[in-house]
Amino acid sequence: MADVIIAGGGPTGLMLATELRLQGVDVLILEKETEPTKQSRAQGLHVRSIEVMDQRGLLERFTERGRQITAGGFFAGLGKAWPERMDTAHSYVLAIPQQVTERLLAEHAAELGVEVRRGCEVVGLDQDDDGVTVELADGTRLRSRYAVGCDGGRSAVRKLLGVDFPGEPSKVETLLGEMEMTVSPEELAQVVAEVRKTHLRFGAMPLGDGAYRVIVPADGVAEDRTAPPTLEDFQKQLRAFAGTDFGVHSPRWLSRFGDATRLAERYRVGRVLLAGDAAHIHPPTGGQGLNLGVQDAFNLGWKLAAEVNGWAPEGLLDTYEAERHAVAAEVLDNTRAQMQLMSVEPGAQAVRRLLAELIDYEQVNRHLIEKITGIGIRYDFDLDFGATADGHELLGRRLRDVGLKRGRLFELMHGGRGLLLDRTGSLSAGGWEGRVDQVTDVSEELDVPAVLLRPDGYVVWAGDEQGALDGALRRWFGDATG
Repeated sequence: MADVIIAGGGPTGLMLATELRLQGVDVLILEKETEPTKQSRAQGLHVRSIEVMDQRGLLERFTERGRQITAGGFFAGLGKAWPERMDTAHSYVLAIPQQVTERLLAEHAAELGVEVRRGCEVVGLDQDDDGVTVELADGTRLRSRYAVGCDGGRSAVRKLLGVDFPGEPSKVETLLGEMEMTVSPEELAQVVAEVRKTHLRFGAMPLGDGAYRVIVPADGVAEDRTAPPTLEDFQKQLRAFAGTDFGVHSPRWLSRFGDATRLAERYRVGRVLLAGDAAHIHPPTGGQGLNLGVQDAFNLGWKLAAEVNGWAPEGLLDTYEAERHAVAAEVLDNTRAQMQLMSVEPGAQAVRRLLAELIDYEQVNRHLIEKITGIGIRYDFDLDFGATADGHELLGRRLRDVGLKRGRLFELMHGGRGLLLDRTGSLSAGGWEGRVDQVTDVSEELDVPAVLLRPDGYVVWAGDEQGALDGALRRWFGDATG
């Protein structure tokens, strides 16, 4: 019997599996597809996801295969420049195809001993007080202590749980694919620039190997959205919007996406949880989908591991839904807003022109980019679970990678444990060894005596009083062992 079965071997499932393995949890991934995806719908990692990779010692693998971008336009295509002095050591977007991200996470998972079984479709789910039984399409029945559905927007796990998925269906649809062209790069750039003056859901980006990533509005919403579009569909729509189909040919893959927004009513039913697109779907505006799923997994992994390993304080696992459901709701709202701002309707264009004026203010631009990149998140720790009476401004926020006398903060977090960073030398996390590392060091970038970080890098206590620290340790890391 596995400790945790994960349905879905995409970025969310792989990230969750590696987080669990860092804590010694036995993990099995069940993936319906027999081969890794050849599609790269997502094209990059935002700041918070970059920090996540850095916190686990993985970032160099990604930066070697990606390209750093600090251009503006991430919010609804509004062209304000990238903000200066962002509160991060990684003030950029890392352009890297989803296919590469999945491969790198799969390699890391294999290094940690994660088992991935392909061609395994989940068709049944049952749970009791001791565990979960998962049934596969071939009749195989597997048993685990917990299960997590990371199996996408059409999640079988979510449906088997009977969890409602309220929201709005797609009203518009967009075609997306990779293909070759016969038109010259100069003519292509000229035509695309002209069309994008009015239609922001249109583009053709060179991939550097003779192929282009093409995006164009579809002719309505398909009745069967599981069926991929054809090359003829692309040619027709390209001619409709650009007056030419650019001589597109030799498609590598073709797909479609809509603007549906849905959020699971619950993220947990007993011993079964949801993460990533299984819990929320939204338009890809701003490039937030893959990042939101990876960050779900980063939040959930250490909490679920604490349950499996028997030291989780009461209510810890429920903070996953409380924290991440609220984050997803905000992402759904900002993508809804972006889709409206990209509409060609006169009212939407009037609002767009107004926001274009407002975004010239540095504070507005920074606020919107912090939403997109995930570094503006502040979890709402209530006083019964994690906050101190003084409500320090750092509480609930992730701590960026500050410089220390001995190096960098994130270098100390590769093992996935909590961290007490003590500048005073007078505090102690004794009794929580193995769950919390303690470091006495000085940082000129941190003006608080000490901070206690969760394994995902969020601050749960700040101050200099041992009694308050002990309370925070118990609330987030369970009873002391000695």
